[in-house]
Parts: sequence; C-alpha cells; structure tokens
Amino acid sequence: VQLQASGGGLVQAGASLRLSCAPSGRTFRSNAMAWFRQPLGKEREFVAAISWSGGTTSVADSVKGRFTISRDNAKNTVSLQMNSLKPEDTAVYYCAADRRIYSDYVKSDLTFYNYWGQGTLVTVSS
Repeated sequence: VQLQASGGGLVQAGASLRLSCAPSGRTFRSNAMAWFRQPLGKEREFVAAISWSGGTTSVADSVKGRFTISRDNAKNTVSLQMNSLKPEDTAVYYCAADRRIYSDYVKSDLTFYNYWGQGTLVTVSS
C-alpha cells in the first residue's frame, strides 16, 4: 500500500501550490486523511486533516487561512491547496491515512496514522 504525494516544487514567497495524494493498492475512502510536514532537521508536524466524508476538517494554526484540505472520494484523492506560501512553509510534505474508519473526528496526532506516503518537497524562497 502506497500513498503517492505529488505537486511539490520550488516557488517564491506569496505563490501557490496544490499537493495531491493518490493511494495505490487500496482505497482510503473510509479513512480520515491528513497532511503532515517535516522541515529539514525538525520533527514532523501536523498541517491539515479531513474526515472520511469530508464533512470535518482541521488545519494547524500556522497555516490557517492559507491552506485548505479537500478530498474527492470518487477519484480516491486528497489535496492540499497552499496559498500565500512563506519561506517557513519549506518542508517535505507527507500525506497519511488514519487507521480508524468512518470516524467524523480528525486527529492531529501522527500516531493515529498508519499509512504514509513518501513525501513531496516544497521549497519557498524569499
């Protein structure tokens, strides 16, 4: 089972990027999904999460108002729209699937997430 993250790249501050996550090997339509990021030399941190139905979302305070998480269960994809990017957003971004199914509650604790993608690098220059 893999979660393929894509859409990263090098952009200037103020620009936008859209990350996508597409699972392979199984579907995660019944699982909450999330994005985490890990800046170089730092710990992995929560960015945003969305419930299995898409009815509940949560975003970290550091990205609130700039990042939006969404999902398309018909296409089995999860996206992260990132606007007004800042140099401090530079990190490897990972998508992850919650081990629980059919839960309307989303978690920011990475220990709830059993499945992880390989990450995509986002670099924001000043």
